Amino acid sequence: MTGLAVFAAGSLRAPLTDIGRQFEQDESGARLRFVFGASGLLKDRLAAGEAAEVFASANMAHPQDLAAAGRAGPVQRFTRNRLCLLARPEAGVTADNALDRLLDPAVRVGTSTPRSDPSGDYTWELFRRIEGRGAAFAGAYDLLDRKALKLTGGPDSPRPPAGRSVYAALLEGGQADVFITYCSNALQAQQEVPALQRVDLPDDVNVSADYGVVLLDGAGPRARRFVDRLLGPAGQSAFARQGFSPR
Repeated sequence: MTGLAVFAAGSLRAPLTDIGRQFEQDESGARLRFVFGASGLLKDRLAAGEAAEVFASANMAHPQDLAAAGRAGPVQRFTRNRLCLLARPEAGVTADNALDRLLDPAVRVGTSTPRSDPSGDYTWELFRRIEGRGAAFAGAYDLLDRKALKLTGGPDSPRPPAGRSVYAALLEGGQADVFITYCSNALQAQQEVPALQRVDLPDDVNVSADYGVVLLDGAGPRARRFVDRLLGPAGQSAFARQGFSPR
């Protein structure tokens, strides 16, 4: 039985688990080994020489870095995501007051960790766009930068409880009132804890996340067929079911 190592962004765990299960059924003797984590940390591990055949990142930049270093082939976008708010019901967040609640000093805002995790990078870009809304939002970036609680995606972040959404667990545990995360993560957390609220951000400040996949040096035909599965109708349907956007 041949193993196929796939390094993948943590936000891809649900759809890739489904895709991988079907791939193993369709490919005689196939066995997938997923390594999920923050894309920036995974990229560093691959750059340091850790072995894998496929890298599926929550941005385009990290796989492009590996390609530029001669460690991977061309990068292909295979799905997209957006940022949403995941909130405890008592936080009183709605689509109409989402930015005001984020800026309220009393509201604890959880985020991922920039530079280690693209979700954090997208979040800080969101902060810049809120500041850019005009005079009414002057100082918003500094306020959000100071108050953001970097609870996930860093090298020292605690591992999520087994079998649970880390975002649902953190909000249920009272470590934040609101979490800025991918809409797909918010959907999965809400499925686990229906009381949590998933709130869309205004289009003029929201950030689109493009996910890129590469075949790493030494990848074989089976790895190529797995990437084709991500790009094809079966893979795209699996991503859509988990709250991702078409590539």
